[in-house]
Amino acid sequence: MTNPSCSLWIFVARPDTSFILQTIPHLVKVNNFPFEEKVLAIDTASLTGDKLTRPSIGTMKELRECAEKLLRLGVVDRIVDINYDRNYHKQVYKKHFGTQIRFTHNYKGYPILGSAFSIEECKSDYMLHFDSDMLMYQNPNHNWINQAIQLMAENPQMMFVRPLAGPPADKKKSESYDIFRTFGSRVYLINCRRFDQLLPLPVIWYDYNKKWMNNLPTQLKTILSNLTGKGKLDSWEVMVTEKLKQTDYFRANLTNPAAWTLHPKDRSPEFIAALPKIIARIEAGDFPAQQAGNYDLIPEAWYKVGSAEKLLLESVST
Repeated sequence: MTNPSCSLWIFVARPDTSFILQTIPHLVKVNNFPFEEKVLAIDTASLTGDKLTRPSIGTMKELRECAEKLLRLGVVDRIVDINYDRNYHKQVYKKHFGTQIRFTHNYKGYPILGSAFSIEECKSDYMLHFDSDMLMYQNPNHNWINQAIQLMAENPQMMFVRPLAGPPADKKKSESYDIFRTFGSRVYLINCRRFDQLLPLPVIWYDYNKKWMNNLPTQLKTILSNLTGKGKLDSWEVMVTEKLKQTDYFRANLTNPAAWTLHPKDRSPEFIAALPKIIARIEAGDFPAQQAGNYDLIPEAWYKVGSAEKLLLESVST
C-alpha cells in the first residue's frame, strides 16, 4: 500500500507582497515534508473589506514578481490564479453550498471561492493550507504532518488537523490532541475526499445594517443578495464551524510541543523590519517567555514598536 500524498497550498494577495518572500520559504522549510506539490494560489480579485486598509499593499505586478521568484528558487512548484470564471463559480458553489451565491469573498475580503477552489484543485489525497503570513516552529526530528495523517486514518470523524497553536506553555497534556467543534482557516490539514462528506455548508450572511433583515430566512437573504448585489457573506470558517456542530466531525489541535504556529496580526514597518530575526528565533525554537501559550504574536515581546528604521538597517547589515 502506497503512502497517501499531500500537497501544500498557500493563498497570496496584494496586501502580502511585503512579507511573502520571507514567510513562504520559512513555512516550506520548517514543515520539511515531501509534498506532491507546493502551490501558490493568487487572488486576482479586487480588494474588498479590511484588505483595502492593509499597509504596504503591492501591485498585482509586484505580487506576480514575488510569486515567480519563489517558483524560480524552487520554493513552490506551481502558481495558479483562483478561478473566477462564472461557470466554475456556479459549479463549485452548487457543490459546496447547495445553491448559487453571487459573492466570492466574505465581508472582510477573504476568498471563500478561493478556499473551495484549493480543495477542488488539489491533486493529492491530503491538502495542507497555510495563510501566507503564518509562522511556525518544528523540531527537526519531528514531523507533525505524518502524525496528523496517521491520526486521521485512525479517526474517521477527524475532519481537520493543525499543530499546537502558539508556543508551548509549561503545562503538558497526556492526550495527543484536543478536540474542537470550531474551525480556523489560517492553517489546516484535510483529507480532500473526507471533506466532501461535510458538504454542503450552510450559507451564513453577515449582520445587515437594517436589523429587520437579519430575521429573514437564509434562502430569501440569498435571493435578495443575488438580485441586488447587496449583503455580505460571513466568514467561510464560521460556515464550516456551524456544519461541524451539526455533525460528529471535529477539528484536532495537536498538543505535541515539537511543532507550533504563531499568527502575526501586525503589518507595520516595525514588524516587517523585525521579521527576519523573528523567523530566525522561531526556527531555532526560541521565543519570549511572554509569548508562551499565546497564538497571536505579541509585538512588544519580539521587537521595539517605533523602531522600524533601526531594525531595517540591522536586518540589511546582517
